[in-house]
Amino acid sequence: MNPAYISAISVLCGSAIGALASLITPRLANRHQHEMRRHRQENVRRERIFLEFIDLASHAFIDALVHTSIENPSKLVPLYAAMEKLRVFASDETVAAAENVMNRVIETYYAPKLEFQTKPTVDSRSDILREFSETCRAELRGLSSTERPTLGLLDSFKQGIGEWRRFALPRATGSTQVNADSPQ
Repeated sequence: MNPAYISAISVLCGSAIGALASLITPRLANRHQHEMRRHRQENVRRERIFLEFIDLASHAFIDALVHTSIENPSKLVPLYAAMEKLRVFASDETVAAAENVMNRVIETYYAPKLEFQTKPTVDSRSDILREFSETCRAELRGLSSTERPTLGLLDSFKQGIGEWRRFALPRATGSTQVNADSPQ
């Protein structure tokens, strides 16, 4: 085959690949931005649900410390609703920690009441939301670092271009150099 044809074909292939790359790259970048935006919105939604549950559980726990029984069950309905939201959006570990909080709140309603005139003993069991908060923090940190979408198609496309350049272009250049050195 004539070396001029090989050079021309190489130039046309390079131009076609460059044009293809310029068409594909913006689409992949937009897809990546869309996925990142969706993940950020999902994290914000989880944060809101976590904070809502913490607020409602705190109010219910204070109510349980003061009352000897569940006098008004409707006070727990918002907490149960937040719990169900957690079941939809949170991990199993976070839901399990929230269930522990719910159980502690209900147990506290029927436990002996504290005397607020004297200083109560405060221990690690007093903080019913610590495990839940730590689980939420771990979940949010885990999502922000491990579930980032990757551009696998773009990476493989770049790798394919690199492979093509490494193998196809030197052969075309090498064949013209060999032919340029040889007598015509």
